[in-house]
Amino acid sequence: MLNDLLRGHHAGVSKWGNNTDLNSSSVGIEIDNNGYEVFTEEQVNALITLLGRLKSAYNIPATNFIGHADIAPGRKVDPNRNFPWQKLAQNGFGLWYDTTNVSVPADFNAMQALRIIGYDIKNEKNAIQSYKIHFVQQDTTKLINESDRKILFNLVQRYQ
Repeated sequence: MLNDLLRGHHAGVSKWGNNTDLNSSSVGIEIDNNGYEVFTEEQVNALITLLGRLKSAYNIPATNFIGHADIAPGRKVDPNRNFPWQKLAQNGFGLWYDTTNVSVPADFNAMQALRIIGYDIKNEKNAIQSYKIHFVQQDTTKLINESDRKILFNLVQRYQ
């Protein structure tokens, strides 16, 4: 529990886009969950209320609502694969994809798409895992398939 205006050490060694000092430029939120549980409706509703206050107070763009796994691929895996990222995005906290009628160009580079979105791709397998924890939660592989290419192509368009 730390005042929003004070610097926490919640992010640790992390990176999102070109930002490597996330402790100074982010607010960390902890939700009681052992990493395997589904988040309760009460937890999600309380989180949406809190995020609304923070978004308004600090003018946070939707693209900047991310999790530990996003900023520290391979080191962090929370909030977990049960986290309702899509619901948060539907409420303006993060982005989600729509692959309806998406045609991916033959020269599309999925790893560069991950980098454009914000992921640290230094370790490709870890970056893929973190992307899937957030966007393709049922897929535990560390491989990019055609469905992932469509999702990433669509996300790059939304993040730019």
